[in-house]
Amino acid sequence: MTRTNDEPPEWAKERAREVLAAETDGEAEGAGGEADDDADDRVPDVPTETVDEAERLTRLARRTEEESAAAFYRERRDELVGSHDYVPRIREDDDTLVLYPEEWMEAGTVQLDRIETTDRAVEVSLSGPGDADRYREVAAYNDAVADAVADARDAVHADTARSFAAFMSNHYVRAVDDATPEMREEFREEYFPRNGWPSDEQLAVVDESLDVIEAVAADVDGPETS
Repeated sequence: MTRTNDEPPEWAKERAREVLAAETDGEAEGAGGEADDDADDRVPDVPTETVDEAERLTRLARRTEEESAAAFYRERRDELVGSHDYVPRIREDDDTLVLYPEEWMEAGTVQLDRIETTDRAVEVSLSGPGDADRYREVAAYNDAVADAVADARDAVHADTARSFAAFMSNHYVRAVDDATPEMREEFREEYFPRNGWPSDEQLAVVDESLDVIEAVAADVDGPETS
């Protein structure tokens, strides 16, 4: 939220005075040998990785066709954001995920008189230009890789390839051969056992299947890695 008036609002002037005072106090504490806790004054108060995960869970909840799964992802998002004393809301007018400090809220509604500085809120667009096209492009490529695995390898690898394709498309909108070690671990340890309905044989060779997927993908034309 921004203002275009030449005269800053009162809360902005007050915030500037607070920042100046904090800097002065910090210098004094530094001279006295005490630790300065700048992290407590950070704006906004929610870590970037938490914002990214909240966005991912929101998008995942939207893409799933099962309401129980969507509710699960929204609950995970709300708990994650709530652990930092923030509340997530979707602003329907412009399709934006907004994270509000908890103390601004009452009965699920933002209380304008409690907003000391709008910089503490976080906004993430959920429908940026080209997002849908990018998703379709990546999903088509990942499905093509899964089909290629089915043509070239055993069914056990093909079944895992289909699950991994869905995971990478829906969770990260990234090509299967662009998965980081952390993404592969998340798939192997969390997503696959819960959502892939794997057989014992699939679980026993999941690492081999991931290697097969990457090798086969090298021969499939697809989107550039992101």
